[in-house]
Amino acid sequence: YFLIFAVMRLTKPTLFTNIPVTCEERDLPGILFNQLMKDDPSTVKGAETLMLGEMLTLPQNFGNIFLGETFSSYISVHNDSNQVVKDILVKADLQTSSQRLNLSASSAAVAELKPDCCIDDVIHHEVKEIGTHILVCAVSYTTQTGEKMYFRKFFKFQVLKPLDVKTKFYNAETDEVFLEAQIQNITTSPMFMEKVSLEPSMMYNVAELNTVDTAGE
Repeated sequence: YFLIFAVMRLTKPTLFTNIPVTCEERDLPGILFNQLMKDDPSTVKGAETLMLGEMLTLPQNFGNIFLGETFSSYISVHNDSNQVVKDILVKADLQTSSQRLNLSASSAAVAELKPDCCIDDVIHHEVKEIGTHILVCAVSYTTQTGEKMYFRKFFKFQVLKPLDVKTKFYNAETDEVFLEAQIQNITTSPMFMEKVSLEPSMMYNVAELNTVDTAGE
C-alpha cells in the first residue's frame, strides 16, 4: 500500500509512573541503580523512589469507554510512498449491535496527496449503547498508474455500564409510597455526580427526603 492509516483515541494524558529499582550501597550494584533513577527524566528530583512521575503519556489503546461518554478519535492517513496518489476517500463507520453510523466529517474525496503529506480528521460520537463497538475505517485511492486501491481496518472496543441503580419500595398505611434508590459506581475510578433527580408521572406528587427540615433548621 502507498498509504499508512493510524487511529488514536483522544483522551486526557496520564502521568507516567516509573517503577523504582534500588539497592543499598554495600550491595553488588553499588549506587548504579540509584544513579540511573536520578538520571531518569520521568522521576521527580529528590523523590526518585516514590513512583511519582513528571511526564505525560498518550493512550496506547482505546481503554475503557462508559455509556454516556463522547467517544473521540483522531484519524490520520499518511502517504508513505514517493508518488502522488489521487482521489483519496476516507470513511469511518461505527458498528454497534443494532446499527451502523457514519462518523466521517466529510464525504468528499481529496483530489491528491503528495509524498509525506497527511489527511487528518477527528470524529466524535456520544455512546448510547452497551456492548461491543467496532470502528470500521476504509480508505480508497488511485495510484499514478490509474490503479484503484482499497483497504480497511477494524478497531474493536467495549462500552461498559458505569452505574448500577437498585430501588426499594415501602408502602405505608396511608396512600404514601416511599422509594429508595441506591446508585453504585461500578467502574474502577472515582466519579463525580452532578445531579440525581426523580421524574414522577402526572398522577404523583414527589417530595425528596434526603434532607428533612426540623423546627425550621
